[in-house]
Amino acid sequence: MNFRRMMAIAVVAAGGIWAVAAQAEETVTWWDFLGGGDGVRMKQMISDFNTAHAGKIKIDATTLEWGTPFYAKVQTSAAVGEAPDVMTYHASRIPLAVSQDILEEITAEDMSKMGLSASDFAQTTMGAVTVDGKQYAVPLDTHPIVLYYNRVLLKKAGVLGDDGRPVGMKNKEEFTATLQKLKDAGVEFPLGSVTADGNFMYRTIYSLVCQQGGELLTGNEFLAGDNGKKLANALAVLQGWTKAGLQSTYTDYPATVALFTSGKAAMMINGVWEVPTMTDLAKQGKLFDWGAVEIPVIFDKPCTYADSHSFAIPKNKGKEISPEKRAAVLEVISWMDKHSLFWATAGHIPAYKPVTETAEYKAMEPNATYSTLTANMIFDPKSTKAGVAGPIFDIMSNYFVPTLNGEMDPGEAVKSIKEELNSM
Repeated sequence: MNFRRMMAIAVVAAGGIWAVAAQAEETVTWWDFLGGGDGVRMKQMISDFNTAHAGKIKIDATTLEWGTPFYAKVQTSAAVGEAPDVMTYHASRIPLAVSQDILEEITAEDMSKMGLSASDFAQTTMGAVTVDGKQYAVPLDTHPIVLYYNRVLLKKAGVLGDDGRPVGMKNKEEFTATLQKLKDAGVEFPLGSVTADGNFMYRTIYSLVCQQGGELLTGNEFLAGDNGKKLANALAVLQGWTKAGLQSTYTDYPATVALFTSGKAAMMINGVWEVPTMTDLAKQGKLFDWGAVEIPVIFDKPCTYADSHSFAIPKNKGKEISPEKRAAVLEVISWMDKHSLFWATAGHIPAYKPVTETAEYKAMEPNATYSTLTANMIFDPKSTKAGVAGPIFDIMSNYFVPTLNGEMDPGEAVKSIKEELNSM
């Protein structure tokens, strides 16, 4: 049996999507926004896919600028029928995309053809790609924030547990005491945080709001009821750490990473996408013994902000996708999810549960350690104003930075935030 015939049988057995007999090669136009370690890994996955599907399906991939430029390009391209066949999409941006009518629905039949089901994904993650009961994307991962830590500095300060993880992770008092012990031990910055960028700190702040059972949007009202108080509580904790010298002040993203990797900051709150940075430095012998865990419980319950890289199919105006092209696109999405163990090396938690349940993933550190947080996630509220590079981020960011750095009262900040959000 020749190689091509063997591959055909393997593809059909894996999902039954792509019947290769008597089919011409389909080229799938792909757009993504993945740079850095993400981009390197996705390019490898695309190359592996093309090799495995030679003569049947070929991905023609283009990487565009992350954030607003990407989403603006998708919107304008879909409007004139020139969007790609498949694209990466943040789950947080899907409500806006649905309102713009630029995404195809992913139907139950599509999921069946891909050999996937809703039960293969965390309920919270599937909820994030669903609007009004309709699914508009297939999650590839969840990428939350986590707490990175320097085992050498923690051990020196007496705040490293026997399990090799930080102590004091159960409440505000315990964690603040851990930070203070690090400071008393001579650590310049017990905690490195991106305090010069409110857009990034939104992730930490929203996590702390959720830990109190709070939410940003209730119905059509932002910070309704006692949610404003819960936001003020979160800001007050973070401001208190800054004032006490327990957290870095006016630190931008690159500087925060540099503080941690240089050993000046003992811990750092950052996204899982920085795992490759740490892994690569460690391989080069340029990094201390490190780890990453779920962020501490500061209030009532564990909760961590997350988003999801997902795959979506654009709705090209005046250009209906052919059955053959759609079948090829579904094969691409299915293959990527089922081979996302390699994607996990970028630090992300694969959304497809059969991957995270493998022995290979469970042996992958630090991913396996923090992957438990998928039971405690919160995504952005379902709003056309929310999501990556959305107006909610921008409005809140204007007040987060001065508040976190001790120049504005948390209550006053929340009052202004609430007024601006509800006037949008």
